[in-house]
Amino acid sequence: MGAVRDVKKAYRLLRRALRSRSAVQRVRRELAKQPPLPEHRFRIAVYFADGAVNMYQMRQWYRPLAELEKLWPVVVLARNAGGAEKLMEEAALPVAFVPTVRDVEAFISTQDIRIVLYVNQNTRNFQMFRYGRRWHVFINHGESDKMYMTTNQYKAYDYAFVAGQAARDRLSRTLWDYDIDRRTIEIGRPQADHYSGILPYTPDARIVVLYAPTWEGDRPSAHYGSIATHGEALITALLATGRHRVIYRPHPRSGVVDDEYGAAHKRIISAIAEANASDRTAQHVYDDGPELGWQLAAADVAIVDISAMVYDRLAVGKPLMITRPLDENAQIDTGGYLSDCEWLTADAARSIVAEVDRVRADEHAITKLRMWVQHYFGDTTPGVATAKFHTAIEQLMGLWDEWQQREIGAVVHDEDDDDEEEKDDESEIH
Repeated sequence: MGAVRDVKKAYRLLRRALRSRSAVQRVRRELAKQPPLPEHRFRIAVYFADGAVNMYQMRQWYRPLAELEKLWPVVVLARNAGGAEKLMEEAALPVAFVPTVRDVEAFISTQDIRIVLYVNQNTRNFQMFRYGRRWHVFINHGESDKMYMTTNQYKAYDYAFVAGQAARDRLSRTLWDYDIDRRTIEIGRPQADHYSGILPYTPDARIVVLYAPTWEGDRPSAHYGSIATHGEALITALLATGRHRVIYRPHPRSGVVDDEYGAAHKRIISAIAEANASDRTAQHVYDDGPELGWQLAAADVAIVDISAMVYDRLAVGKPLMITRPLDENAQIDTGGYLSDCEWLTADAARSIVAEVDRVRADEHAITKLRMWVQHYFGDTTPGVATAKFHTAIEQLMGLWDEWQQREIGAVVHDEDDDDEEEKDDESEIH
């Protein structure tokens, strides 16, 4: 039995290696058709070592980075062939495919990269940290109160761009000997300045409810996903009313660990299709597209799991509910917004219609929401976060210049010392 398992495992690994090799060859062929990236052009790099499955982490930065590129040239350093393929296909930013460390070295030797931005904590980030004389900056792929947001890995970066005071408080409570004031810079949520897009339905009198669950998680402490515990019940109830429109946007990894979770996800998709078939005016949406923004802005009420989606929606300042995890082992940070949010338990999911009506009309809940929006994101006036992002980059560019001048000054000082020593030697000879 063990031998059979070993053979199957070896076969899977071989298939994976062949797929990877094939993907690398496809990327290289595609790049060969394109003009080479100009040398000495890029000042900012976005490091992305993940595959296509985690492209959502990059996509949410496309528009803010496109705005930044108007000031400073930006390039994406793609380490994984699958991720590189998607990045090139979506063509939001210039892409350098650098699968090996040698490729990384060859590319950055032709550029003047001064700031490297990181959207996640991939272990291969460590390979980029070896290159000094540039700032390594963690920008993350969202704001949340998940344990991921307080990892000690923050210390590996020179700086972290955080959304607001809530992030600083969270890090202060958790990290030892970490200089919050010096190493974190508040930028709000630049993505919220780009929450727009073409609606896939015709607006009418229906109440629009966004249900955006996360995946099931790979350990009990991260069992935040609600599709199997809340999702089917609340979707069934909302589809039945005739006065609600559902936007279902699940995490792209839903069902990768738990087959039952994946099965519940598929049943929800089928239920939405059946509801649309029986009433063509309903226009419920199963949303698995790359764009994130219009859903958050368009929904009258959002129902989300403990994830970055909580805070993506919070930045909009409109009613939302958070699903309470059924697994008691799921870690919940009760020091921030989750200590005062509108929870939706698994039992209450069956009464979702009444819950939606309540949060839309509850003045106390609306007032609380506004207070937390300010705490997490500061001023959410359109354009302010983008300006903060640009200012933070300018600040680091200025610091880069300062350190460069220090190095030049140190070199000149050393040369002067060498000249003096030579003069001393000559006087001794004479």
